[in-house]
Amino acid sequence: MPGSFSLGEVIILNMFPLSEENKYVAQVLLNTGTCPRCILRFCGVDFHAPYRLPYKELLHDLQKFLETEKDELILEVPNLPPKKIRLQELEDGIDNLSQNGEGRSSETEDGSIGSKNSNFTVCNVCLGILQEFCEKEFIKKVCQKVETSGFEFTNLVFSVSFPPQLSVREHAAWLLVKQEMGKQSLSLGRSDVVQLKEAYKWITHPLFSEELGVPIDGKSLFEVSVIFAHPETVEDCHFLGAICPDCFKPAKNKQSVFTRMAVMKALNKIKEEDFRKQFPCPPNSPKAVCTVLEIEWRYNKFSRNLPQTPWIIDGERKLESSVEELISDHLLTVFKADSFNFSSSGREDVDVRTLGNGRPFAVELVNPHRVHFTSQEMKELQQKINKSSDKIQVRDLQLVTREAIGHMKEGEEEKTKTYSALIWTNKAIQIEDIEFLNDIKDLKIDQKTPLRVLHRRPLAVRTRVIHAMETHFVDEHHFRLCLKTQAGTYIKEFVHGDFGRTKPNIGSLMNVTADILELDVESVDVDWPPALDE
Repeated sequence: MPGSFSLGEVIILNMFPLSEENKYVAQVLLNTGTCPRCILRFCGVDFHAPYRLPYKELLHDLQKFLETEKDELILEVPNLPPKKIRLQELEDGIDNLSQNGEGRSSETEDGSIGSKNSNFTVCNVCLGILQEFCEKEFIKKVCQKVETSGFEFTNLVFSVSFPPQLSVREHAAWLLVKQEMGKQSLSLGRSDVVQLKEAYKWITHPLFSEELGVPIDGKSLFEVSVIFAHPETVEDCHFLGAICPDCFKPAKNKQSVFTRMAVMKALNKIKEEDFRKQFPCPPNSPKAVCTVLEIEWRYNKFSRNLPQTPWIIDGERKLESSVEELISDHLLTVFKADSFNFSSSGREDVDVRTLGNGRPFAVELVNPHRVHFTSQEMKELQQKINKSSDKIQVRDLQLVTREAIGHMKEGEEEKTKTYSALIWTNKAIQIEDIEFLNDIKDLKIDQKTPLRVLHRRPLAVRTRVIHAMETHFVDEHHFRLCLKTQAGTYIKEFVHGDFGRTKPNIGSLMNVTADILELDVESVDVDWPPALDE
């Protein structure tokens, strides 16, 4: 019968998810200041429903599970005196959160979000993230910011960034639980602990979806990101720097060497006894919950790989415009985007034309406020771009997915390109002097990084393949050479040799001094983007 449950399912739904063997560990964690949701994590509860219970209800269920005679919890923790906690005291503490809205997430003077309630016991492991920041009130605050942003979206991906010291505190709690479980001949591996980020998503994803009315989709290009910080405990990681200095290397665009990845690397290396000497197990309870530094969103409707920029040398613009500007300026206006990144399947020099079907390109638009366009609107936008300049033409303009973009960058070294070059020779030539080039197939050449790009590319010798050549005699000092080559081949250097840095080259093959006067890209052999009907 639809919507019915079996007796077994009903029993499971109404049972508290911890077993008797978890009882002692749950008591230890609760007494040391760990929140109910983190207790579930360290007891290996890996199904979603218990985490999604309202915090007060979950705490009450935990209390009932641990209840002893005369409604007291008698907890004994290593290195701490036995402590009795009355159920009413715990319930009063959580009640303080809901009265008059106090204790809930609130915006501070600096724009961060934190707790107003000083009587609330902050979890010593998650620093309040699984207490205050996955309740409906906080989710509503985030959704209000998203809804007022003016972005169009039909789904979203939700991401969070936690302060790195959470990993240290979780490690300390794991060592404590591991020790206590060992007394009962039980074991707990680090992989048995449910990750904080997983538990957080289990709770918040349904709340976000319900509040915004759109599904959560890991492949969505609209991302809502929440970044947490906890200044009070920022020094929790610092002892690791002295013990594992090789794990903490300065990096560009990083304000601190104590990144989450670096901290995790150090925790994997440090011996348990060394950790215990440096950091308390269990970790101390903080005075305040985390703060939310930023709530961000980004809509990437296209893909970015290698940026292409206007021709500017030493701060001076050499030409008044560029391909990317002639195309992207129109896109910025129509899509109402903040900025863009332009990428293409290779690139040509400023003096090289691209003919034939053109060169595939993609534009990533950052934070576009409009994203829904009909095929007719895209066709009109393409026409507008093409009419705006006689220097470029765009075809097959369309919206594409992130997955589809991969076709443009696939096989960078394997795809082929076809060129047409007008070549000059210092010696007079006849047709028979160039005909032998037509018979050369799959010629391997070694190209040392050309002098003209040595300032921006590392010095190396790259092997490339000239798949085929076809010659057309013009006069005794000129001929046209059509080439089909491996992508990444420097055509100009293959012609003139670049002072012997490309071997062999047209000059050495013909025993002349050769130079290139004109170069056109005839085709870039990538079956992308999909051709559109005109």
